[in-house]
Amino acid sequence: MSVNKADGMNYAPKGKPSPVVKEGEFVIAAIALDHGHIYGMCNGLTEAGATLKWVYDPDEKKIEAFLAAFPQAKAARSEEEIFSDPEVKLIAGAAITSKRCELGLRVLAAGKDYFTDKAPLTSLSQLEAAKRAVVESGKKYMVYYSERLHVESAVYAGQLIEQGAIGEVIQVIGMGPHRLNAPSRPDWFFLKDQYGGILCDIGSHQIEQFLFFSRAKDARVVRSQVGNYGNREYPELEDFGDAMLVADNGAVHYFRVDWFTPDGLRTWGDGRTFILGTKGYIEIRKFVNVGTEDEIGNHVYLVNEEGEFHYAVEGQVGYPFFGQLILDCVNRSEYAMTQAHAFKAAELSILAELNAEKIK
Repeated sequence: MSVNKADGMNYAPKGKPSPVVKEGEFVIAAIALDHGHIYGMCNGLTEAGATLKWVYDPDEKKIEAFLAAFPQAKAARSEEEIFSDPEVKLIAGAAITSKRCELGLRVLAAGKDYFTDKAPLTSLSQLEAAKRAVVESGKKYMVYYSERLHVESAVYAGQLIEQGAIGEVIQVIGMGPHRLNAPSRPDWFFLKDQYGGILCDIGSHQIEQFLFFSRAKDARVVRSQVGNYGNREYPELEDFGDAMLVADNGAVHYFRVDWFTPDGLRTWGDGRTFILGTKGYIEIRKFVNVGTEDEIGNHVYLVNEEGEFHYAVEGQVGYPFFGQLILDCVNRSEYAMTQAHAFKAAELSILAELNAEKIK
C-alpha cells in the first residue's frame, strides 16, 4: 500500500531506501492492523533497514492485504509467537486507539520496544501505566506522529528552525483538516471511548509539532472546544475541534482539526503549519499547493531578514526519524524522539480533550 492521496487513513508514504543496519540486524514485527498507518510505519522502518519478519492480526483479510504489500513477512499464529521470538527487537502496531496502550504493555512486558500509531493512548490512567512500564522494562514506547515524521516539508522546516533561520519560535499555528470518507471507516472510528475524541486523535499531531518546533518541554491547555457540525448520524463523532496552548518557554499555539475536507480537493487534507519566530516566519504546505497546477505537496515558504524563499522539497529530504529510531533501539539512545516528548504530546492531547467545551 503506497500513498493514497484521497484517503488519509491509508496515507503511507514511501521514501528512498536509506538503511542504517544490515539485513537481519534489526528484526521487527507488526501486530494489530486496525489503522492503515501501519503501512507507513512499516515502510519507514524497512526503508531504514529493518527486517520485517512477522505480522499478526485476528482478521485474515487484513493479513492478506498486509502480506501483499510486505511479502517478506510471515503470518504468525498468535501474538505470543511473536513475543517469544528472541530475534524480534521492535513491534509496530496500529490497534484501535483505546487498545494501543494494552498492546504496548504486552509488548514491553515481552522485552520488545513498541512503536504505535498516534494517538498512543486515550486516558491519563493509560498514560501512567505506560510510563510505569517504560521504567520497569527499560524499553521504548515510541509514537508515529506522521504529520511531522513522515512529511518532508515538516522535516525540512524543523531543520531550518534548528539552523536559526527564524530565530526563537514565538507561535505555531496548525491546521489539520481531514477527509471523513465515512463509508470506508470502521465502526470504532465513530465511538468516542474507542477513538478518544478529535483532540486526542488527530489533535495529537498538532500538539506534537508545537512542542517540537518550539523546543518546549511542557505546556498548558488554555482553551479547547469540540463539536459535531455536520455528522449528526454519528452522534459520538467530533468533526471539529480547536485549542490554544502556552508552552513552558513562552511559545504559544493555536490549532484546528476537522473532518470537512471538501470533495473538490485533490488530496485528503490541506494540512498547513505557520511558524512565527523572532527573525522570520515559515509556512508549510504539506500535502497540496492548493489552486495551482502543481501535483506535489511538500512546499516550505520562508521569510526572514535575508529575503523570501520557496523550497519544493518533495523527494529531497527523506524521513530521518526511522533510521534514528532503529539506532536508538540498538544503542539505547534518544535521538529520534525522547520518551518524555512522546508522552507529553499524548498527555496534552488528552487534557485538551478532557477539558474541551462541547459547543455544538
